[in-house]
Amino acid sequence: MKNMKKIVTMVLALAMMVSLAACGAKQEKKMIYAVEAGSAGEAVALEKGFEINSVDTQAKALMEVAAGTSDAAIIDSLMAGAMVGEGTSYPDLKCTDQKLTEELYGVGCRKGSDLAAYINGVFAEAYADGTMQEIATTYGVQEALVEQSADVIDPPAGGDIAYIRDKGTLVVGITDFEPMDYKDANGEWIGFDADMAKLVAQKLGVEIEFIEIDWDNKVFELDGKGIDVVWNGMTLTDAVLEAMECSNAYCNNAQVVVTK
Repeated sequence: MKNMKKIVTMVLALAMMVSLAACGAKQEKKMIYAVEAGSAGEAVALEKGFEINSVDTQAKALMEVAAGTSDAAIIDSLMAGAMVGEGTSYPDLKCTDQKLTEELYGVGCRKGSDLAAYINGVFAEAYADGTMQEIATTYGVQEALVEQSADVIDPPAGGDIAYIRDKGTLVVGITDFEPMDYKDANGEWIGFDADMAKLVAQKLGVEIEFIEIDWDNKVFELDGKGIDVVWNGMTLTDAVLEAMECSNAYCNNAQVVVTK
């Protein structure tokens, strides 16, 4: 009988040890964060030592969380506001209170391009007459707008502006990123960035063409003249400012964490 009690005690102790080990394993399991390759979200995740799952777009990062193949996504706060929560594409996902960064959006042109200064001029005019605020309100980003200065340098003739006018098309590099660039029911590109880019093309007197790019290759696309401008909620990081001629900041943003 004593031996039986001893065996039972040992079995219970072993079961307890197995249970505690399982709990420990669960606690030690690292979260996997879905991020867009080449994005500010990927950069901050790597900086913090997070385990990441790099995908083509931020929209795909949300798909990874919804499918359960990643534990969380790190995306732009403006995108989270448009695509996460009740009444959106991902009603079962939620944006946590955790803000990993504070950022500014800008438009990227080829290094040394006169187009950046031209875009600043359009920004200043559109902000002064209320057009920029009206477009922002359409897409729910009015609270993120950055006030635009009226002191704009008029770019000299020649350079990228002449090149774009000669070919008759402003080619804009984007990804699918609501509310900045995304397609409507008719397959047309809309969004705050898309509409502002259309305004610049109109001022230049040219047609506009949107091309989806691999975000990680945006600088190569610019320098190779596959596109004329990167206009897709691009964070003005040190690397971006070094590699491109950028417009003034036009929107505030942050990297946020999205979970189920």
